[in-house]
Amino acid sequence: MSRTYFGTDGIRGTVGQGAITPDFMLRLGHAVGQVLRRQTPRPTVLIGKDTRISGYMLESSLEAGFASAGVDVLLTGPLPTPGVAYLTRALRLDLGVVISASHNPFDDNGIKFFSSGGHKLPDEWEVAVEAELLVPPKWVNSAALGKARRLTDAGGRYIEFCKSTVPHSLSLRGMKIVVDAAHGAAYHVAPDVFHELGANVVRIGCSPDGLNINQGVGATAPQALVQAIAEHRADYGIALDGDADRLQMVDAQGRLFNGDELLYVMAMDRLAQQRAVPGVVGTLMTNMAVEVALARQGVKLVRAKVGDRYVLEELSARGWHLGGESSGHLLALDRHTTGDGIVSALQILQAVRRSGLNLHAMLEGVALFPQTMINVRLREGSDWKLNGVLADAQHKAEQELGDAGRVLIRASGTEPVLRVMVEARDGVLGRRCAETMAAAAAAG
Repeated sequence: MSRTYFGTDGIRGTVGQGAITPDFMLRLGHAVGQVLRRQTPRPTVLIGKDTRISGYMLESSLEAGFASAGVDVLLTGPLPTPGVAYLTRALRLDLGVVISASHNPFDDNGIKFFSSGGHKLPDEWEVAVEAELLVPPKWVNSAALGKARRLTDAGGRYIEFCKSTVPHSLSLRGMKIVVDAAHGAAYHVAPDVFHELGANVVRIGCSPDGLNINQGVGATAPQALVQAIAEHRADYGIALDGDADRLQMVDAQGRLFNGDELLYVMAMDRLAQQRAVPGVVGTLMTNMAVEVALARQGVKLVRAKVGDRYVLEELSARGWHLGGESSGHLLALDRHTTGDGIVSALQILQAVRRSGLNLHAMLEGVALFPQTMINVRLREGSDWKLNGVLADAQHKAEQELGDAGRVLIRASGTEPVLRVMVEARDGVLGRRCAETMAAAAAAG
């Protein structure tokens, strides 16, 4: 289904351009309100946001748009994306709205939506909203205008939810943890979750000023966490992104663990507890070493397209619980309806406590295959799928790699480049194959 404004994860862009303007947000709120009122005469929506300075402007515009359509609004202020999903479900509301551009810099922003059950909404719903944007607005009369109020205890409610996803017996006493909230939406809740479970918490990336979200800190800049671990001699570090749905972890030696490795740990912990793990869902980018290690344990890995939305769709279709991306978007659907960096970190720390092992030991035997990624800028109007030289080079590379590697070629969804990726046990061989295919792609 063709959409003008919605991408793979809501609407996102540079503030002041395209759809990320106050006038568009007013229209969007009104259009969404009209769609909601087809099922509910008097809907109520929850609006949360991250710490970007533009959030105030967009929040006000959305609020006015909803009110003009006769929709009531609850405002949480800064709250992680998964916190909005949880509260929408817990409070039996009709829709959850998040104002955030996740891991992007502060001058971007975006909007994403959650259903009354805390799930991301289907394509059909987004198409209906875009169709409503083309219709002249139908303002309700003054008596029917929506009302707005603040939900003052949103952070506390979400903290309690996060703690409820692990057994009451779990204690983090004796563990020093650095929590990096990327100066984002979790700055005032993430440290408290781990502190209330007994950990000695060191805070970094917890001083937002509206402009510094994701700036040199957080899941996309983990070196700050590595340095803090060494400085404070901490046991573990937890890095979130701007809206706290992404996780990276670091151990006492400064070793960074990505989403693929953390997904493996979560699966192994469930197996150790005699719980069935029929399979997990990764993406086209999930490291082959994790797939091999899971197979040794009798766990199947299924690959979805890149994007947590597609991982979620595959999990739902199969009735499985565990999935994720290398970037740290992890899903544990027996704990939450959407990806949650704090909840995922608790699952990992729980596994560490149960096993009595550190993360490095839990991943013994899982040596990630080296990956070589080369971006090739495409000529205007060219179709890489018709490039016979590239097809021949890919065939030869796959024959040479055999079972010890794989090739992935895909067009970028955000820029006119072709991404050529080779993953192999032998990193030198992988790089040579990738360079040969990249040269063939450029020549075509």
